[in-house]
Formats: sequence, structure tokens, C-alpha cells
Amino acid sequence: MDLEVSLGGFVVGLLIGLTGMGGGLVMTPMMIFLFGVSPTVAVGTDLLYASITKMFGAWQHWRQKTVDWTVVKLLSIGSVPGALLGSLTILFLQHHFVDSVEGVVGRMLGFTYLLVAVVMVLRMFKTSQQADKSAEPIKPHPRKMITLGLFGGFIVGLTSVGSGTLFMAFLLLIYPVAASRLVGTDIVQAVMVTGVAGLAHFAIGNVNLPLVGSLLIGSIPGILIGSRMSLKVPELAVRTCLFLMICLSGFKMLFS
Repeated sequence: MDLEVSLGGFVVGLLIGLTGMGGGLVMTPMMIFLFGVSPTVAVGTDLLYASITKMFGAWQHWRQKTVDWTVVKLLSIGSVPGALLGSLTILFLQHHFVDSVEGVVGRMLGFTYLLVAVVMVLRMFKTSQQADKSAEPIKPHPRKMITLGLFGGFIVGLTSVGSGTLFMAFLLLIYPVAASRLVGTDIVQAVMVTGVAGLAHFAIGNVNLPLVGSLLIGSIPGILIGSRMSLKVPELAVRTCLFLMICLSGFKMLFS
């Protein structure tokens, strides 16, 4: 099973480095459906593993100069407290709804996946609209970035989903710059938001450390390779596969 987990970590690391997406969307359902991990532990384990994995991706994008540090700062102002709030919400649910918390979290995950699918469609539509426009210098809007950080951070702390997908999708809508620069910026800010949320989940006992170790064996080389490929590989096929998998996972979580 450890070999299977490490292989899963490699695939997810590759997706994160390549597109800035796919972490929680792939890893959390993989742990729940393939490895039999409970939803709450899957969320906490994924967050801690993702933070460590994304440190290596952030380093690679920093070397490639594909990080917008102003956007990272603005997003983090909202995302760090948002992630703590989401993690505390899980703690509240575990204390007050002991018998039903796993089902509640599972349905939250399902709803979040379907929300992400809708946002991905909006993002693809926005991309097609901008395909023929000449590139112009764009400045980040502080209030929009901080609000996005707060909303996205809360979703990440609650479900482990969104540190890549939601942020990337909304960033394209409000800050449409080069894809490689968006990926690098998103990965750097995700190190902080997943790290804060992951440590909070670890403190309340929702992290499987041996599982984190097995995942990292595969995910670290995966994200380094994916980050280098992000400058060259077309995104459409990868994002289409992610979209289909997100929809299937969302429906399964909601209606199983």
C-alpha cells in the first residue's frame, strides 16, 4: 500500500507543479475511496502533505521568476486567518456532531467539488474571451485579493480543497496574467495557507503522519518535474481530465 500511496503522491505532485491545481481535488478523494481514510483525517493529512510538497514547487517557481510577490502578500492577509477559521469549524463539528461529522464533511467536500467545477467552466470561458486580446500591464486589486484570500482560506481549512483550484480559477477572472506566473504565485501562497490549516488539523488529531511520509516520497519529485513542465505543456487536456474527475467525485460525495 505504501508504494501505491507514493505513486498517488507522485501523480498529484505532478499535477500541482504543472497546473497549480489538483492537490486536494485528487488526493482527498483518493485517500477516502482508495485507501479507506475517514474524511476528517483525509482533510488534515492532505493539508499537511500539500504544504510540504508545495514548498519544493515554490522554490522551483522562484528560480524561474514566475511568482508575483505582491499578489502573494495580499492573498495571504486573508487566507491565513481564513484557513484557521475553517480548521476551527471542523473542530466545532467534531465536538458537537460526533456521530455525523464524517457525513457532514463528506457532503461539504462534494458541494465544494461541484462549486469548483462551475468556477473552472467560468475560467475556461474567460480564457477563451481573452485569447485574442493583447497583453496589457495589470495591477492587482488589494480588496479583491484579500477577500479572495479570506474566502479561499476558509474553504481550504474546512475541506482541504481550493488552495490551488479555487484560487487559480478566481485569479484568472480578476488578475489574468501569464499562466505560468499564476501557477507560481498560487503555489507560493498555498504553502502558507495549507501549512497553517495543516498544523491546526494536526493539533486536533486529524493527521496521519505515516501516510504523509509515504505521499511525500512521490510528491516531491512529482512537483519538481511538473513545475519545470509548466512553461511548456498545454493545460487544456489536463484541466479537462480534472474537470471530469471533480464532477464525478462531487456527485459521489453528495449522493453516496
